[in-house]
Amino acid sequence: MIKSLGKLSLVGILAATVLGMPVRVSAEDAKKPAPAAPAAPKNSAIPFHGKLGAVDKSAKTITLDEKTKRTFQITSETKINKDGKPATLDDAVVGDVLGGRYKKGDDGKLTVVSLRLGEKPEATVKKKTETTK
Repeated sequence: MIKSLGKLSLVGILAATVLGMPVRVSAEDAKKPAPAAPAAPKNSAIPFHGKLGAVDKSAKTITLDEKTKRTFQITSETKINKDGKPATLDDAVVGDVLGGRYKKGDDGKLTVVSLRLGEKPEATVKKKTETTK
């Protein structure tokens, strides 16, 4: 009787182990939530370029002459250059090629951080073509 009780106990322990394994394995296989993708920093400036479509000196805005007709806000913090030299909004002429960087505010306004009126200076263009060769 002791032998059969030992065998019965051994069979019970083995059965419990076998039945308990799938439960433990399935709990470990549960998918962990994917880490959230890092959001783009709000303070990073976004580049833009095109031709100047309109200038509103009283509202301090410029509008690009393109399909989207984006309007950008110019502030006292905006750095404006024309032909590699410091300039003002008064130096902007409709039809000028321009480029720069802007930030999108919480209110949806596109605020210009830096504005380049005219073509890129030749030194910058040459450096880029030399490094790409």
